[in-house]
Amino acid sequence: MQVLRVNTETGLIHYEAVPEHWQRLGGRALVARFLLDEVPPTCEPLGPNNKLIWAPGLLVGHMLSSLDRISVGGKSPLTGGVKEANAGGTTGLKMIWLGLHSLIVEGGPAADGRWQILRVGLDGASLEDAGDLAGLGLKETAMQLLNRYGPKIGISAIGPAGERLYRTAGITHIDKDRNLTRISARGGLGAVMGCKRLKAIVFDNPKPHRPPLADKTLFRDASARYLQGLREHPQTSEIYTLYGTAAMVNFCNSQGGMPTRNFSAGSFEDAEAIGGEAIKELNTERGGEIAHACMPGCIIRCSNLYAGPDGETLVTPLEYETIGLMGSNLGLNDPDVIAKMNDIANDMGMDTIDTGAALGVAAEAGLMAFGDGSRALELMEEVRQDTPLGRIIGNGAGLAGKILGVIRVPVVKNQALSAYDPRAIKGTGVTFATSPQGADHTCGLTIRAQVDHTDPAGQAKLSQGVQYSMAGYDSLGACIFSGSGLGADEAIVSDLINGRYGWGVGPDYLQHLGRETILMEREFNRRAGFTNADDRLPEWMTGEAIAPTHTVFDVPDADLDAMFRPES
Repeated sequence: MQVLRVNTETGLIHYEAVPEHWQRLGGRALVARFLLDEVPPTCEPLGPNNKLIWAPGLLVGHMLSSLDRISVGGKSPLTGGVKEANAGGTTGLKMIWLGLHSLIVEGGPAADGRWQILRVGLDGASLEDAGDLAGLGLKETAMQLLNRYGPKIGISAIGPAGERLYRTAGITHIDKDRNLTRISARGGLGAVMGCKRLKAIVFDNPKPHRPPLADKTLFRDASARYLQGLREHPQTSEIYTLYGTAAMVNFCNSQGGMPTRNFSAGSFEDAEAIGGEAIKELNTERGGEIAHACMPGCIIRCSNLYAGPDGETLVTPLEYETIGLMGSNLGLNDPDVIAKMNDIANDMGMDTIDTGAALGVAAEAGLMAFGDGSRALELMEEVRQDTPLGRIIGNGAGLAGKILGVIRVPVVKNQALSAYDPRAIKGTGVTFATSPQGADHTCGLTIRAQVDHTDPAGQAKLSQGVQYSMAGYDSLGACIFSGSGLGADEAIVSDLINGRYGWGVGPDYLQHLGRETILMEREFNRRAGFTNADDRLPEWMTGEAIAPTHTVFDVPDADLDAMFRPES
């Protein structure tokens, strides 16, 4: 395995050996180590000193269900700190099969300002002109690249949002069915790619080349136990397969944690109309596809191809987070309107969470009425057309709040909260506050824990354990839903790692890996100027009670500050 290093400014491309202290790292853990090693913490995120890394997780390459995710990382232009954003699709798998431990993109744009494509194959890599792709949405970009390089390539690309340096811009990866919609969404990493004027990376289609195993018997036995765990757990064998992540709508709404009308309430009266059951029924009637897999080999198949009234696909995928931030958060109860907004964001290459939160702030400022789907679509068209108002929304909820004079802005470290109100689900609120990544449910969602979610006691400890686990999963290349299988017995993760690498790790490996990852991330943020004051929810959430739980966020600051101390 090698590191591929590409300088978009000079055109220099070379392969190098994996540094010894990187060899036991992948995914999110490698992103953190890379940032500490190579990126000046106080650098301008959209300047030439920032770098991007593509880092497959440690278990990527075997087409084992839900374990082939790719992490992309760099300094975030949205938060100003560490950023790792992972996604499904085929990028991680292609990289491993091409013999790549990681890919680093550095430097600024080429001297003549041209847009470029990086093409990576078994015979090497090259930078090629991408002038004909500049300005294209991701649908057209995918079509052009597939026609040019073949139908089985891997792609990581940015849309117009990344080209315009929107802070909501992500980096999008193609899936097994050639949908360029699997996005490393959060933190504005698409803008970092855009500032280097790199439109896309094309990975050639190598023959399957699964990595060697140190102990085939151990790895295969652990794989069988893992898959059995997925098949036996109702969430991963029934609920998510049948209803997708939209199954979370009614569950979160019942907990009083559904973001509604710019986080002014925790339950949405029309939740059932946009929930998993309603969307499944509607999609099935129209001939859409449920139980769709974003990665080869996935048996959970939580994705979908959501069809419009004419039977044609409106968007893929229609996910819970989008439904929460672009649906109930805006008072919208029509799945088709949400899907159309989602489709615009996908084609632009934007994070639907921060974009939806920015639209909620715009509604708070009187630029649309909550519940007005036509106006919401008009605002998304403003984003597409790059009008001044569109740029405000495209740069996220934090900036929108400042410009529009809104106080109720749901951000931490300038990144929008995911679709779980932290006053009703306080453990997740702790995660939002203290994660080095900024507010992000994938860093430690606690909603399924058997606790009183409105009681502040013990929430910090709960969040801490889940944050360690999720940082570990992100470093393995594991989907958030893989925990149903990886946790089926305490030895599965260590057996998979020992079977793959022969490292002799113990059953506490996942938590250890996750803790070390978070400590590295916090160290980068500390060097970038972050303090305990950044590990806080918005002040209005500590004083403004939310219905129907009638609670505020009241986990003590002392609990938040003690989260990651050496003795904790």
